[in-house]
Amino acid sequence: MSWTTTTMTTTMMMPPPSAAAARSAPPTRPIPGSYGPPVVGPLKDRLDYFWFQGPEAFFRSRIESHKSTVFRANMPPTFPFFVGVDPRVICLLDCASFSSLFDLSVVEKRDVLIGDYMPSLRFTGNTRVAVYQDPSEPQHARVKNFCLDLLKRSAGTWASEFLAGLDTMLSAVEAEVSEKGSSNFILPLQKCIFRFLCKSIVGADPSASPDVGDQGFVMLDKWLALQLLPTVKLGVIPQPLEELLAHSFPLPFFLVAGDYRKLYAFVAEQGHDVIELARTEYGLTEEDAVHNILFVLGFNAFGGFSVFLPSLVAAVGAGGRAGLRDRLKEEVRGVLDGGPSKELGFAAAREMGLVRSTVYEVLRTKPPVPLQYARAKADFSLASHEWSYPVRKGELLCGYQPLAMRDPTVFEDPDEFVADRFKDDEGLLRYLFWSNGPETGTPSTENKQCAAKDHVVATACLMVAHIFDRYDVFECDDSSGAIVKLVRREKAEDEAGSRSRTTSSIING
Repeated sequence: MSWTTTTMTTTMMMPPPSAAAARSAPPTRPIPGSYGPPVVGPLKDRLDYFWFQGPEAFFRSRIESHKSTVFRANMPPTFPFFVGVDPRVICLLDCASFSSLFDLSVVEKRDVLIGDYMPSLRFTGNTRVAVYQDPSEPQHARVKNFCLDLLKRSAGTWASEFLAGLDTMLSAVEAEVSEKGSSNFILPLQKCIFRFLCKSIVGADPSASPDVGDQGFVMLDKWLALQLLPTVKLGVIPQPLEELLAHSFPLPFFLVAGDYRKLYAFVAEQGHDVIELARTEYGLTEEDAVHNILFVLGFNAFGGFSVFLPSLVAAVGAGGRAGLRDRLKEEVRGVLDGGPSKELGFAAAREMGLVRSTVYEVLRTKPPVPLQYARAKADFSLASHEWSYPVRKGELLCGYQPLAMRDPTVFEDPDEFVADRFKDDEGLLRYLFWSNGPETGTPSTENKQCAAKDHVVATACLMVAHIFDRYDVFECDDSSGAIVKLVRREKAEDEAGSRSRTTSSIING
């Protein structure tokens, strides 16, 4: 039975806040679900989540059984060796209840980035970085303002550095497709992401450090993996081994200690200007500055792009979306072929409404961070579309975005990929929560919304635009997401100096 057949189903779209406020408050009911007996209940839910059901079926089955998009359950990590970690959460799986995660009048964000579990502070040099801090903490404002300033200062180089790296990446992909018939493209993409982020955020070229230049992205992959593995399903080794080796105990920092020291030294030595900015303008110590920069660079930016951009490529390259690709190509070239001064950048990308809507639709269907958390800092009434639920102070709220962003009360045909969904109705952006807040919101020191929210969307638009300016045909394998067919568009300057197409070369498997 699908979610759309539950009692939550409605053919009405969600009314605007003014209309919703005029209606009477929904009736109150206790939050359904239970945590089960100690040890047994958390272990059962953990095995269901990772093994017997998988994350999406775990949540869908409980929506069905409880006839509610709000319910109690246990979330990993848990038993046996996660001492002090409380797995009990209240799950939020519709847009109305999910939005409470951002209402800082009733919730706080202290130490809940990935739930009640917090990796050892050794992973961040014994520094509690800003992502774990609530906006009420003084250090949060200093670091958030510093990050916002870094992004503002990077505006002049962000697009050019990304596009230069993307050219290098696509050349490597073309060679691999020509030789092997397909390209997984993850490694060249991560090299591109790491280099452009270092140059844009830190102001440092990774090639200045041989170890970091060659292996920096691999170092970050390992550093991320050891922190996140207890909370994610791998699916690459037999599940009993995964449960035993990845989900039963916190993974130790010493496995990546040497890599982290090299990354720290790289930022400290090559990022002198940004560290000096942190010290003189924002009152941070050098240690706090470097550890926070590394977290923003490695966890937020590199980690987020490494998840999101492959999903974006697979979505626009899917086998059944040739019509979408034709429309994207037409829009991109219509903007860029308008004259010799029309170069691809943030300004040009803003003129591409379908490209932008497509990016938003991928963020809706494949959010880079599936789970978001907050803790109630007071008793309050949590509202879904149909009910109000009493929440007690201290209870942990857990929102699963891949289902919340397919709320049929808000999104028409929620399980369908509709590329122009946000082009036709930009009002839906207030229900797009991938950035730890609504897309219509503004990152500030008063909230926990991603400081680079607008940069992420703009970067994704640049990638889509560059692909469809470069290729006449671009296709991915539906099962693996690998790129399998490329038809290169070769451009030359005509007598007027404008952009025009000459010949195409075919690279396919």
